[in-house]
Amino acid sequence: MSLEASAADVAIKQNLEQFLVVLSVSLSVATVSRIFSWFRQIPYTLLLVIVGLGLAFVDVRLVNLSPELILEIFLPPLLFEAAWNIRWRELKENWIPVVLFAVVGVIISVVGIALALSQLTSLALPIALLVGASLSATDPVSVVALFRELGASKKLTVLMEGESLFNDGVAVVAFLLLVGIPLGTDVFSITNTVANFFVFVGIGIGVGCLVGFGISYLTQRFDLPLVEQSLTLVSAYGTYLITEELGGSGVISVVTVGIILGNFGSRIGMNPRTRLLVSEFWDFLAFFVNSIVFLLIGDQIRFDSLSDNLDIITVAIIAVLITRLVAIYALANLSNIFTKVDISLPEQTVLWWGGLRGSVSIALALSVPVSLSGRQDIIDTVFGVVLFTLLIQGLSTQWVLKKLNLVGDQSLRQEYSELLARKTALGRVIEYLKTLDESPNIDSEFYRYEKELVKGQLQSIEKKISKFQREYPELKSIAMQQLKETLLDIEADTYAELIRNGKLGKNLSPVILDTLTEAEES
Repeated sequence: MSLEASAADVAIKQNLEQFLVVLSVSLSVATVSRIFSWFRQIPYTLLLVIVGLGLAFVDVRLVNLSPELILEIFLPPLLFEAAWNIRWRELKENWIPVVLFAVVGVIISVVGIALALSQLTSLALPIALLVGASLSATDPVSVVALFRELGASKKLTVLMEGESLFNDGVAVVAFLLLVGIPLGTDVFSITNTVANFFVFVGIGIGVGCLVGFGISYLTQRFDLPLVEQSLTLVSAYGTYLITEELGGSGVISVVTVGIILGNFGSRIGMNPRTRLLVSEFWDFLAFFVNSIVFLLIGDQIRFDSLSDNLDIITVAIIAVLITRLVAIYALANLSNIFTKVDISLPEQTVLWWGGLRGSVSIALALSVPVSLSGRQDIIDTVFGVVLFTLLIQGLSTQWVLKKLNLVGDQSLRQEYSELLARKTALGRVIEYLKTLDESPNIDSEFYRYEKELVKGQLQSIEKKISKFQREYPELKSIAMQQLKETLLDIEADTYAELIRNGKLGKNLSPVILDTLTEAEES
């Protein structure tokens, strides 16, 4: 018994040491990328891949990257963070192109890649279908971060992020439906495949809604920031594991619960301070997990094995680019015909070129059963394509954005938004000082001095805002949007406060949103 305990202690120590090494390397890369200006031109996650490749080249292996590690430990927080931060109003406005890209686009990718590999290489069609399913999931972490940094349009960011959120789940479901074919345990049937697809997705959405709305109404009854933060973490992992046990899509369930808690639960059950605390927590967790995942992707590359399958990888890269091009351009133009969302040709080009593959594709490839004879071919092909998309497409996306004139005035907008925020904050400070006007406990001279200082700062900020509005009239839309969001927040917070105080039995649908929308349309 003591020998078993000793062996377990040694294993725990080794795992901890490996984890600390990986974390130290990741944080070192993060630090260096901020210190040296040249490295800032490279997205942080891609820089991690490059460092991982360097370690793989000298045969330094940090840790074994298993599918369970990605799918069960790394993937839930990444999906939840993205779903938490995406705004339902923006997603709803673009839901038709998002669904087209995420569902029809995945089908086009799977079929197109599989046919190309089965016809032009030695891979059998069942194996080629698994490669296609693995490579149909996009992972635009680096691209979306670049969009925000360069000030690309919000529509472009929502389309890219929304597609990725849902096509991850569709790709995983497609993979699970196809993996039994080469093993001989399943026979392909369109009827059965479609039925199983709806079962997977239905269970995922059902469990996600149940957990999401349950926690939303639970957090209305108390105001404990750390408990509410912990509940979001438990919901991300718990929803994934429960759904997988029930035979549904854990990815779809995590996305569902993240959207519900981020857009509904955080509004009716959390005060503004708690929402900020939870958002900052998930920002940190996403940074933390991404730092590890992208470093390990580069570190897992086997150069000798990739060179042996270079012909298959080349065909797969071309097939991925062509199927992505067909899916984006065809479906975007179809969406333009039937919806008010106008996806321009430059935006379609960026969506095509920015369709990177990453952690989900790697996890699916690694999860292929060891008993399958073509397993290593699948892994090598997927790793090769992922490497190409991350290094070639990922590093050139910034150039593509600039060439297509899709780089916005993000720094200018950020500065203007900060001025508006300071004006609001100082206005509230002055309102508070007015309540102290008659207080006998405060020296009148000191009170007047403080008040004049704040007024002086406020006047200075108002002059800067007026200057901005004269020089850049298009920035006025930011102030109007902030006012709209503030009104919506006040309404939601009022309902939540009344529920917590027992004066309201259920949450009411927002009246202001409908009123403002009708006013804008008219």
